[in-house]
Amino acid sequence: MSLFWRIFALNAVVLGSATALLLWAPVTVSVPVVLTEAVILLGGLAVMLVANAALLRIGLSPLDRLTRLMATVDLLRPGQRLPEGGRGETTELIRTFNAMLERLEHERASSSARALFAQEAERRRIAQELHDEVGQSMTAVLLSLERAADETDEPLRGELRQVQEITRGTLDEVRRLVRRLRPGVLEDLGLVSALTSLTGEFATHVGLRVVRRFEPGLPALDQQTELVLYRVVQEALTNAARHAEAGRVEVSLRHTDDAVVLAVADDGRGTGAAREGAGLRGMRERALLIGATLDVVSPPQAGTTVRLTVPLLRKQP
Repeated sequence: MSLFWRIFALNAVVLGSATALLLWAPVTVSVPVVLTEAVILLGGLAVMLVANAALLRIGLSPLDRLTRLMATVDLLRPGQRLPEGGRGETTELIRTFNAMLERLEHERASSSARALFAQEAERRRIAQELHDEVGQSMTAVLLSLERAADETDEPLRGELRQVQEITRGTLDEVRRLVRRLRPGVLEDLGLVSALTSLTGEFATHVGLRVVRRFEPGLPALDQQTELVLYRVVQEALTNAARHAEAGRVEVSLRHTDDAVVLAVADDGRGTGAAREGAGLRGMRERALLIGATLDVVSPPQAGTTVRLTVPLLRKQP
């Protein structure tokens, strides 16, 4: 039954019931209307309006659910659908909306994948240029300064030694940026070694106390999945250091029969009801890229926990 005929039938039931009551009820209307008759008529009108409102609420409730979902749907949280039971225009509208969500989620995942692949390629290019051009040039400058310092007398030798130390520190910073842009240890030694190196670097340079809990015997994951896990930990540690004012972060990696679960929990101030920033939305896009689920739990003043669940059925190499 279409929505038009459904609403028409609801109104027909209410008006028919009111007409039957007027025909068979022992009620008369005088001219002028007396008080008791007016009370009866107004009471009957109120009953009709309440019944009509209740029936319309029931008939239009699927549209209310559809409106609420349309106002809150987020393509970075896939799987939000409405039940499609029944027939009629409303059911067809819900079915069409669910199909639209399916198509939009697929298109969003595809566009995000292209953007992330381009981003990783650009990271590799910049890291390569920093390593080959800037790194080698600064190494040459460092060697020249060392030779000049050896051949020069004081006090110029002391000044050259200071410049040499500054250059060496800058070169170390460039190398650290290269490692962050392109985690070569991830490709060479695997995920656990890369995460160990990353957390150790944050503990040294940022001052965070990082606790690692990596289960032994983790299943093999493909390169793309390992890169997503690495980037999620990297972003979560950056957020904990820059925004959460955390002093301690725990990074854990475990597995169940059907999933690998990564969790990064800090003791910072949390985000509360604040809107998610670009960092968290970037993590959600990376999770969609590998079919994983990202959950962020952040009660007020109670720290933040980022949990990434990767299904193993999808993650066989």
